[in-house]
Amino acid sequence: MNAPNASGWKPAMGDGSGEAAPTSSGDAALMLEEKLIFELAGCDTTGVDFDEQPGEIDPALGRFARKQRAQLPGLSEPETVRHYTRLSRQNYAIDLGPFPLGSCTMKHNPRLNEKVARMPGFADVHPLQPVDTVRGAFEVMNELAHWLIELTGMHGVAMSPKAGAHGELCGILCIRAALEAQGDAREVILVPESAHGTNPATAAFAGYKVEAIPATKEGRVDLAKLKERLGPDVAGVMITNPNTCGLFERDMKAISDAVHAAGGYVYCDGANFNAIVGKVRPGDLGVDAMHINLHKTFSTPHGGGGPGSGPVVLSEALSPYGPLPFTARMEDGTVHLVEEESLKEFDHAKSFGRMAAFHGQMGMFTRALTYILSHGADGLRQVAEDCVLNANYVLRRLEDTLDAPYGASGPCMHEALFSDDGLAEGFSTLDIAKGLIDEGFHPMTVYFPLVVHGAMLVEPTETESKDGLDRLIESIRHVAQRAKDGDEALHGAPYYAPRRRLDETQAARKPVLAWQGEPGVPRIPTPSEVGDR
Repeated sequence: MNAPNASGWKPAMGDGSGEAAPTSSGDAALMLEEKLIFELAGCDTTGVDFDEQPGEIDPALGRFARKQRAQLPGLSEPETVRHYTRLSRQNYAIDLGPFPLGSCTMKHNPRLNEKVARMPGFADVHPLQPVDTVRGAFEVMNELAHWLIELTGMHGVAMSPKAGAHGELCGILCIRAALEAQGDAREVILVPESAHGTNPATAAFAGYKVEAIPATKEGRVDLAKLKERLGPDVAGVMITNPNTCGLFERDMKAISDAVHAAGGYVYCDGANFNAIVGKVRPGDLGVDAMHINLHKTFSTPHGGGGPGSGPVVLSEALSPYGPLPFTARMEDGTVHLVEEESLKEFDHAKSFGRMAAFHGQMGMFTRALTYILSHGADGLRQVAEDCVLNANYVLRRLEDTLDAPYGASGPCMHEALFSDDGLAEGFSTLDIAKGLIDEGFHPMTVYFPLVVHGAMLVEPTETESKDGLDRLIESIRHVAQRAKDGDEALHGAPYYAPRRRLDETQAARKPVLAWQGEPGVPRIPTPSEVGDR
């Protein structure tokens, strides 16, 4: 299965007939068949010359001496560079084309952001530096905090959470601290079916019982069912707005009013804030806490591109319970990092504590602030308008080819949702996703949200042009039509990728993470390990 032909390469002949002639190298033009690094070199060689070390090992270090050679492959520098460069060619990236992952915003990162993040004093800042040497960093953190509060209409912000789910936990812990301060031992968090999957997990992790609230036929929270369940045991609600069906919760203010009247708090999952930034302030809708994924709304590296950041904005009711540390401007105009519960100028004795050892991710803060300041108020508003426009363009261009379960509910927000209803018998969402790989695109989010069978969630973002979207749309239409026509060849897709279709469930449950063969000797994983079809 290591050779491309064995993986299922076929020539681009138009009719799909015939087999590609095998190559002696195993490569197919510029698609290079790269071995594992342990197959390239044994552990008995090295790409670097070391002088013999004279003398005996210091007795104090003797117990740390190796008993045997490190089992690492010995490659020269050119061999190492070529290996990782070849592997990188097998990655799909936002710099190559549209990344239509719904519910996981993947948009272009402006190079201006990267330039600023690499400036001395930002790129090389260390969390243990003396405070007087990082005043500029504090200014950036405080300025970003100011604009996050301004854009959301909230009272305070916790900058230290490292990601969206970490921010969720921060908000829920603030709610718990506020209720405990009131002597109120509520134990239930309500989570609508249309919320992000991390919401119920976060509430359970924080020690709450989780109960689901059903959605209406339009894909929004059933307000009547929510009001019916509210009571003295409900600590709050975790609601995603816009939700994972790509719809804005029109009853958000009514939901907040009902929860507050019942003595609870409102947590809003702000992962989709990019759809409403500059247009709607969550604080005006009664939200008490909301995390903001800087990598989604304000375009900083996402996933493998770097560490995340999930600041949490807080209402006036919850701000006193927010975590340490935070930045604050002193009377003399300098920005101070408040790390203690009680200071002369700032009494934060109600804080629930810390979310992390250090404050946050400096690179994310500088990129996000650069994005905000370079766009300005009108630019950020256009971000929301353009991403919503693009999503609705995708929705309307595809609704005659794919089933759009909420297409009749009116315009969507930042993402368009489709289902596998209407495909030929035996064909599913997975066939469309794998077929898109052969078309040269990363698949959309599949099988999420769970409220839609065979869900396909497409988020074009505001950074895609109409021409780029038209290419993606035509490919989706083509693959979907093949699935509707019962084209059996689609079951074998992808054909043009380095590997054929894998059993992803088995790969996730039984991953092979360590080399198990002899160094320098090729080892082909068994079908049960990779699930190669």
